[in-house]
Amino acid sequence: MTAFVTPKIIKIGIDVGSQNHSVAMMDAYGNVLPSFDIDHTNKGFDKLFKIIENEAKKENASVEIAMEGYNGWARPLDGFILDKGYKLFNINNMKLARFKEIFPAAAKTDAIDASKILELFSFQNHLPLAKEVLQEVIPSSENNIILKKLSRRRKQLVEEKIALTNRFGSDLQAVAPDLKNISLSIENLWFLRFFTLRDDLRHLVKLHRSTIEGIKHLGPMRSSIIAQWKKQASFSNDVQTVASMLYDDAVRILQLKEKIKDLEAQMKVLVPHSKIARLIETIPGFATVTASELAGEIGNIERFKSERSLALYVGMTNLDNSSGKRISSKRSISTNRHAKMAMLTATMKHTQHVEESKIYLAKKIAEGKRYQQGIRSMGRHLIRVIWNMIQNDRAYEIR
Repeated sequence: MTAFVTPKIIKIGIDVGSQNHSVAMMDAYGNVLPSFDIDHTNKGFDKLFKIIENEAKKENASVEIAMEGYNGWARPLDGFILDKGYKLFNINNMKLARFKEIFPAAAKTDAIDASKILELFSFQNHLPLAKEVLQEVIPSSENNIILKKLSRRRKQLVEEKIALTNRFGSDLQAVAPDLKNISLSIENLWFLRFFTLRDDLRHLVKLHRSTIEGIKHLGPMRSSIIAQWKKQASFSNDVQTVASMLYDDAVRILQLKEKIKDLEAQMKVLVPHSKIARLIETIPGFATVTASELAGEIGNIERFKSERSLALYVGMTNLDNSSGKRISSKRSISTNRHAKMAMLTATMKHTQHVEESKIYLAKKIAEGKRYQQGIRSMGRHLIRVIWNMIQNDRAYEIR
């Protein structure tokens, strides 16, 4: 009969800070070692790994690390840990707080917090609460990591562009409403290119016809519209103060549009090399940007135990919150807001492209659901589809 040998594991809890981190460590025999701090610098990281490697070599043990803030303040330490081949567990801070309420410490310091993380970590196989708090970090593919960075950067630039465009439109309406009205949208490239020909919009009136016609993709019809505006151009008294601000905003909007376009081009190149993005892009309404966002935020489908776990993560289902005869539900605090917004937006577009989905949405609304509830219900169904597509490496098909 073969004797069962308990694997030797060194467990480490790290309380993450913005400038330094507190580390608590337990050896392979369950003995708690002296805690220590490391700086958030390469020197500090080297100190941590040297201590870990010495202890692991002494006991011939594997290493498991639990820490707060995966992909947050922990960067780039979390990446270095994974590169070393150590197991990394991300801590759900809300559930860690609940654990501290149940098993309170005498005081609160970073070192004590690290020891509580380690204490929770040691209960991992014995306490159900501990299993829920700790989630093993399964590395994403390099392509999905890049798609996440590109899509989040794009989202930030889009939000900045929207805010600038709203301000630009409001200021332009106040000083030169007739100029604003020559274009259906002040975001049109030809309009922004015309507007930025001079750093003071009053000087646009004096532009020579040949200069105007040199604007890329202007066309004779738009050139005629500009010529007509020049004949009757007028400005409010505020123009002297606001003119330079309007010019700066218009230049920045043009820059943002170009940067966003460049990010989308980079995503388009990467999507075919990401299994998740490549398959999601085949769903009608789920274009390159949405496929990139979802692939980047999902990262690795192996992180999720079931399609329900994936649905919770992207905010397409709620948690049960029933008591007695009352049947209710509540939103999950573990939802990824980036993935949720991408999924909702794509699902709305999907219902416009697929007749069966449009009928499904209409049915839900007829049952008394609000539009957003109907979209989320449709999104829940699509998560099942996406889950099976990825599991079977199969593109979307319309029957």
